[in-house]
Amino acid sequence: MIRIRKAETADAESLALIGEQTFRETFGAFNTKKDMDEYCTKNFGTRIQQNEIADKNKCTLFCESDNRIAGYVQINLNAAFGAVADTSQAEIQRFYIVKNLHGKGAAQALMNAALDTVRRLNIKHVWLGVWEKNLRAIAFYKKFGFEQIGEHVFLLGSDPQRDIILHKTF
Repeated sequence: MIRIRKAETADAESLALIGEQTFRETFGAFNTKKDMDEYCTKNFGTRIQQNEIADKNKCTLFCESDNRIAGYVQINLNAAFGAVADTSQAEIQRFYIVKNLHGKGAAQALMNAALDTVRRLNIKHVWLGVWEKNLRAIAFYKKFGFEQIGEHVFLLGSDPQRDIILHKTF
């Protein structure tokens, strides 16, 4: 059974673990160990996650399957992308589901919860960056009505990578 819940400060260690696990599952085969280690150290420590959960401009939701954390989404509630003129914007900053649940409804449930959160806050635009080579993710986001509006460089360790910017209006 899939359950979505809001992360609390006490979840910081779990968030750090699932964050690193899913990031490595998604990108480890395409990047050097050094770049992966550098990125994970800078982004997935327990203290870092405590700060992100406590940040009033962020919302972190967990996806649980059989009472285990199976993924998460972090939404930056105050993140403007320059190509969108309206200031009512949110960014889906991170969106990850464990690999063994891909295609089993967990990602759909989590995305629906993320979009519902944004809508409830009367935010009119949501955007995200996705690696140009992650075709499965791009197709998934497009099923939810996201459309490409730009691109930017995402630095993974020492490797500059091209992210496609996708956008959805409510």
